[in-house]
Amino acid sequence: MKDHPNRLKWGPYLTDRQWGTVREDYSADGDAWNATTHDQARSKAWRWGEEGIGGISDDQQHLCFAPAFWNGQDPILKERFFGLTNGEGNHGEDVKELYYYLDSAPDHSYMRMLYKYPQTAFPYTELLAENRRRTRLDLEFELLETGIFDENRYFDIFIEYAKADTEDVLVRITACNRGPDAAPLTVLPTVWLRNTWSFGTDDLSAKPSMALTDGVVKIKHNALGAYSFFADGNADWLFCENETNRQRLYKVPNTSPSCKDGMNDFIVRGDHTALNAEKAGTKAAALFQTVIPAGGEVVFRLRLTKKKSGHAFADFDKIFTQRKAENDAFYADLQRGIQDLEARNVQRQAYAGMLWSKQFYAYDVARWLDGDPGEPPPPPERLTARNSTWRGLASNYILSMPDKWEYPWFAAWDLAFHCLPLVRLDPAFAKQQMETLFSKNFQRPDGQIPAYEWNFDDLNPPVKAWAIWQIFMHDREKTRGPGDHDFLRRVFKPLTDNYLWWIKQKDDDGNDLFGGGFLGLDNIGIFDRSKPLDSGEMLDQADATAWVAFSALYMFRIAVELGEQALAAQFFEHFLRIAAAVGQTGADHDLWDDDDEFFYDHLRFPDGASQKLDVRSIVGLIPMFAVLTLTDQDLDKAEEIKNRIEIILAEKPHLAQMISRWHDVQGDSRLLSLLRGHRTKALLRLMLDPQEFWSDHGVRSLSRRYLDHPYTMHHDDADLTINYVPGDSESGMFGGNSNWRGPIWMPLNFLLIESLREFYRYYGPDFLVEYPVNSGEQVTLNQIADELSHRLTSLFLPNAQGERIIHGGDARYAQDPHFRDLVLFYEYFHGDNGRGLGAAHQTGWTGLVAVLLETGH
Repeated sequence: MKDHPNRLKWGPYLTDRQWGTVREDYSADGDAWNATTHDQARSKAWRWGEEGIGGISDDQQHLCFAPAFWNGQDPILKERFFGLTNGEGNHGEDVKELYYYLDSAPDHSYMRMLYKYPQTAFPYTELLAENRRRTRLDLEFELLETGIFDENRYFDIFIEYAKADTEDVLVRITACNRGPDAAPLTVLPTVWLRNTWSFGTDDLSAKPSMALTDGVVKIKHNALGAYSFFADGNADWLFCENETNRQRLYKVPNTSPSCKDGMNDFIVRGDHTALNAEKAGTKAAALFQTVIPAGGEVVFRLRLTKKKSGHAFADFDKIFTQRKAENDAFYADLQRGIQDLEARNVQRQAYAGMLWSKQFYAYDVARWLDGDPGEPPPPPERLTARNSTWRGLASNYILSMPDKWEYPWFAAWDLAFHCLPLVRLDPAFAKQQMETLFSKNFQRPDGQIPAYEWNFDDLNPPVKAWAIWQIFMHDREKTRGPGDHDFLRRVFKPLTDNYLWWIKQKDDDGNDLFGGGFLGLDNIGIFDRSKPLDSGEMLDQADATAWVAFSALYMFRIAVELGEQALAAQFFEHFLRIAAAVGQTGADHDLWDDDDEFFYDHLRFPDGASQKLDVRSIVGLIPMFAVLTLTDQDLDKAEEIKNRIEIILAEKPHLAQMISRWHDVQGDSRLLSLLRGHRTKALLRLMLDPQEFWSDHGVRSLSRRYLDHPYTMHHDDADLTINYVPGDSESGMFGGNSNWRGPIWMPLNFLLIESLREFYRYYGPDFLVEYPVNSGEQVTLNQIADELSHRLTSLFLPNAQGERIIHGGDARYAQDPHFRDLVLFYEYFHGDNGRGLGAAHQTGWTGLVAVLLETGH
């Protein structure tokens, strides 16, 4: 199936949370978290996508499948994961469930995940009340703390899929009772049709349908075709409509006698009128009610297929065995350089999380702004509110999500990092992600690309050129061929347009110093850098400037590869100008501080005066990222480009002296960098100092020096303060749901490792730095990169006591056989103890650990 053109037709494309998203918000005030809620979700037919627990759909999400569960105690069916909104959690939004993505083939021909479902009533009220009581200074109140898993009174529910063919999907649900007593469990494997007919956009005569025929659910859909849904065993069948229960939500009459929440009302309340007695509708479920003995398990088998006849389960187990074996063989080959079994386990779960986090992302901004003909018109306020200038954005794509519950929307700079693990699994999909981002349905004519759903206009670091080059190089190495130059050509023009947009928008006075923008470091500075300053000052940012230099280098490298002579020379010269601007020692706006030997932002006032903002943060380390080595072989095949470079250097010697070592060839390598050797060593002295950035678990985002002595600046008659906070944010700044003021973030640590290795490619073993600090010992840059990589991967690997640092000392994850092999992939990590924080399934960029676990990385 790997080479089948339709191999990705079915996959894990349901989101974990559709409620509380911008897409489903039609309010006047733009309060997406309250416009649609978890309580409404069981009763509301969504406009733009569908949610479920471990669910799958076709690639246009016409038809969906996901299981639902009931333990006989809960007030509602467990059809979706529960969590707190941004305003309910003491550290922002937070899913309150235990689930783990365990395995997936790149083409989803085999997939496996685990959901831990309590046997007693789910503590919805307790989770809400306790997290509301806690402050930002407290830890979050987690599900395990409620005691609901005490005595192992829960079910381990494994959800598995295997494809017999591209449109023939087998489902196996295994429910294991981990508790000391027999316990009842209701399982409802559910299929439903996404509602596209209630919004006035489809011909009602073409409305899809499903009905029970001879014990099989027959499904008809004009675009998708005909499918059959089989259940093995003596299941009863329940049917209702995937229609909004308007009576419950809005106190207006329903348009259908049964609604989306019909199964919930029947199972929980015994309301037979909530179902379609004719055994037909647009949502159907096989009803299995069982009692599982202590320590026992029950297996449920389903099949969703285009096959019209035959015994659906005759070859079921054989196909599962075959697909699992194929998947195991794929990973055995991929991991052949990794000997440690624990490292293999972590990497495989990281890859599984990446693959399970694909999502069908539908969002037509123009239709969202104007409303649907079948619905009431949106309030007029939305026409000038969030994303209103992005009418051209129209998505119906499968995209890689940062986290399908806490971040169930694409984010452009996250997506770039996602592609590094993904290219190792499925190069075609990784390329498609970048091509989608730069397609006419996403990119504006002026070159701007959308940042993320909550604010398409915001600005993220321009890491796409680097990511595209990494995709190209890894694919070339894997295939041992010339590389996919067609891919580079397809993205090069829109990538160039985006680069030029950056230059025009973010260099306010043409001085080649850049400022403004979210830049991923949302609460690391004194000011909100996404907004203009009240008094008209401008920021020259060390990170923004370095990011543009970083981007210029990789635009130059791609242009060299493609033989784009004129553009290669332009990118090269622009990098030189940025290097000159950064390196103007003694200038008022010089970002390098000779006394501290560190890079700092500068605040420029309307009268031309400048003030250094000497906050020691990872912002000052980001100039290390702007480094690139080229070999004579790279340039020999681009002789004309090489000649143009020499002309630029000869005609503009003031620029030539600013770049590092272009004419000082080491072996066959030349170096382009914002840093010369002295500044590189100076930055590393601070980076490797445990009292500054260096932690046992990685590089902190803010110096630890501010723990006891916060940084304070007097500005506009107010004292602005920033202090080192190693864990969750203690401030509501910028949403308050993440923190760059001390914790360790995987993507920037990863780029530090990449930069150190790039410097080493040029300098080799003779360029040494002191490590540990003040020890007198000298090591190479490659050894520093190895050590940083080791500290990051050690967060996930069990120590001698069997504890994974990310789990914060929870004994269950170290000692319980049903927990100890499970790994969570957190959004960021405590700057002192390494505990995982933020989103718990953020394999988006934390999935980079899979790359770090590769031998020799």
